[in-house]
Amino acid sequence: MAAKIKELTKAEEQLMQILWDKKKAFVNDLLEVLPEPKPAYNTVSTVVRIMEKKGFVSHKAFGNTHQYFPIVTKKAYTKLTFKTMLSGYFSNSFEQMVSFFATEEKLTLSEMEEIKRIMDEEIKKLKG
Repeated sequence: MAAKIKELTKAEEQLMQILWDKKKAFVNDLLEVLPEPKPAYNTVSTVVRIMEKKGFVSHKAFGNTHQYFPIVTKKAYTKLTFKTMLSGYFSNSFEQMVSFFATEEKLTLSEMEEIKRIMDEEIKKLKG
């Protein structure tokens, strides 16, 4: 994607998660999945239109109603938010990030072993 992806607000991200899962949805479909207390229809509609202006979703018109669908992939947004988190909280240091998760998030031995296994596989691939 040529344009720079912007960050989503918490409300926008919640709706994007639903759209990524459903692939396409009307405002009522989004409302149906949202937890209680549910926002007003107009609130959800406004947030989705803002997401459209930001370039995250597009729509197909059916008379006066619109069916929305994501045009930014979950993978692309995940990459952006990860880079933002890595630079903003860990000074672009993977070592600091891994250390944080290992110590602060209290990873289990099996979780750490699985991470090590994945890293060992990637190291083998890079070494050829």
